[in-house]
Amino acid sequence: MARNLIGIDLGGTTTKMAFISVDGEILTKWSIPTDTSDDGKHIVPNIIKSVSAHITSSEFSKADFLGIGMGVPGPIDIENGIVLFAVNLGWKQRQQVRDQIQEALGLPFVLDNDANVASLGEYWKGAGEKDEDVVFVTLGTGVGGGVIAGGRLLHGVNGGAGELGHVTVQPNGYLCNCGKRGCLEQYASATGVVHVAADMAKDFLGTSRLKEMEDNQENVTSKMIFYLADNGDILANQVVDRVTFYLGLALANVANILNPANIIIGGGVSNAGNTLLQPTTRYFQENAFPAVRDSTKLRLAQLGNDAGVIGAASLALRFQKTN
Repeated sequence: MARNLIGIDLGGTTTKMAFISVDGEILTKWSIPTDTSDDGKHIVPNIIKSVSAHITSSEFSKADFLGIGMGVPGPIDIENGIVLFAVNLGWKQRQQVRDQIQEALGLPFVLDNDANVASLGEYWKGAGEKDEDVVFVTLGTGVGGGVIAGGRLLHGVNGGAGELGHVTVQPNGYLCNCGKRGCLEQYASATGVVHVAADMAKDFLGTSRLKEMEDNQENVTSKMIFYLADNGDILANQVVDRVTFYLGLALANVANILNPANIIIGGGVSNAGNTLLQPTTRYFQENAFPAVRDSTKLRLAQLGNDAGVIGAASLALRFQKTN
């Protein structure tokens, strides 16, 4: 009986893949560069070629796998297995991903948005394990999210459920790529943190290494800002305070509606650890309804870069159980 799954995490620069047991254990993992040239037309053939080669060279056969799941950075027509578009991949038109991969590899295939898939990973084997109600927010180049309620991943009527990055935290604030203003993504993503720092540095009059870097037009990253805050830089601490205020406010609003057991914070910015988590939790508690404040906990993600492939594998497992 087939006891394994294939998980694929398709990113703009790298595609991560793994063979994973039905218990969520990674058996082997690897990655290939994502070739976005020629409007991304090589992406799916390269995935097919790589998965096929790894099955052939491994101790497994195709019969050992139940199916394949994949996370994609873009909006999805889940029912038909189509990626509507994915700018970071060069996909400006609809892509019939499921039909191509299913036909070539002969295994059931299911896909979803990458943030949803990462949330499933943390729900299944990470910080949300054992809870049926979990919200996941990922702070990377952008801000994504996923909502699991009663053990079910929510998609909403048009696939827009879990778009935590577009919760408005500052009316008439920074213009977002989505077309509206003041989205959380523009303040709490890696690029958002840098934007906030640049603006706050203009009005800062004290002594600060971050201020010097901004004035000298040095390369400032969100990682550097959190590092400087950790080491007592006044401006950096003010930036972190503002960013975590917006994040705590947004998460409190989400929790007031959903009251999940956990809100899990992942993505590259979450590597700041307690420097991010502690002030975010303080602002969350200030803005959450008392019953929510006392029951919903903020936690850091545990799976790191493996969340995507593990979540994708769980997608395939869920698909098998419902079909």
